Amino acid sequence: MPSYSYQASTFEGKIVEGTMEAADDGTVSLRLQEMGLLPVRIGATGGQALLKREFEWPWKKKKVRHKDLLVFTQELHTLVRAGFPLDRSLTVLGQLAESPAMAEVVQDVLKEVKGGKSFSEGLAKYPAVFPKVYVSMVKAGEAGGALEEILGRLSDYLVSIQELRSYIVSAMIYPVLLSVVGLVSVTILTLFVVPRFTSIFDDMGVPLPLPMAVLRGLSNIITHYWWAVLIALVITIVYLKRFRDSSEGRMKLDRWLLRVPMVGSVMRKIEVARFSRTLGTLLHGGVPLLQSMTIVREIIGNQSIATTIEPIRNGIKKGEGITQPMKQSGVFPPLAMHLIEVGEESGKLDGMLIQVAEVYDLEVRNSVKNLIAFFEPALILLMGIVIGTIVVSMLMAIFSINDIPL
Repeated sequence: MPSYSYQASTFEGKIVEGTMEAADDGTVSLRLQEMGLLPVRIGATGGQALLKREFEWPWKKKKVRHKDLLVFTQELHTLVRAGFPLDRSLTVLGQLAESPAMAEVVQDVLKEVKGGKSFSEGLAKYPAVFPKVYVSMVKAGEAGGALEEILGRLSDYLVSIQELRSYIVSAMIYPVLLSVVGLVSVTILTLFVVPRFTSIFDDMGVPLPLPMAVLRGLSNIITHYWWAVLIALVITIVYLKRFRDSSEGRMKLDRWLLRVPMVGSVMRKIEVARFSRTLGTLLHGGVPLLQSMTIVREIIGNQSIATTIEPIRNGIKKGEGITQPMKQSGVFPPLAMHLIEVGEESGKLDGMLIQVAEVYDLEVRNSVKNLIAFFEPALILLMGIVIGTIVVSMLMAIFSINDIPL
């Protein structure tokens, strides 16, 4: 029977930790409740826990990750739903936080709450940890007395974002690994194999065949002028970073990305899903539509698409509703527009926006899968051509030795 570690709280706010053997984590939760404890965190012990643990580089700057925010929201929702006062819930979470950075943030928010400020005001002090959509929903939950429900919606929202992000990252691992291996292979052949091979022709006083001479020239440039190559690479990276950080450069780059075949389609679907999920979550949380549109504009990653949000917002101000200005933007696909129009007409816009987000989350997964299915063989073919060209050049040089008169 598997063993589970748990962290639970008494109704006085005292933290209790331990391990328990059970069939699953649900059984552990029931047993803890029978013992008069509120389960806050339950996880597998031993090898399973090690597999789930994330590795952190020792020199990496400690900061609050998206996962830390997700765990904090889920656990706060659990405590508030169980009837714990907010200050006691924050005290418990400050003790349970695995990330020192998150623990520090939670403790400071607790001080603000005890000092007479609202929970949303305490969260607003840390915009790098709690995005505007998070703070706005908490503020709406406080005003409507529905903080528990809002925390549940925020948990679902953060889980959806985390799942999509994890899927995209995991899908990109193999192509990136393949590219790195291919680049290392070409580098080894160019810097180590080719020079030793060409030295044979130098010793014989025989001119190199053209393909091998080209490879030797490339090898000499990298070997003797590596510092110039490195400087040029650093300058290029710095220039591209400054170009991307500028508003004009960011706009040009984002517009170009949307025009790239296959990639642009995926980028557009990601932004549509992000827009729909964020706006639907805000509306469901009681945030006014105009304020929600302002917040949504800030969370859109592609600036070319973000510029279309303000005309939509102006159309809403004029009483045109949301569907017509969205159609005029030309950004949103027909299926999304149809579902949003139905939601607006039926008075269930928030729920329909969440449904649009779920549809396009699935579309993104399928598109990424198709994109990877195209690029994997393309990368293999490209690396095969490059490495094959080097090998064939070496074989041609070997065969040319037979033509040398003795």
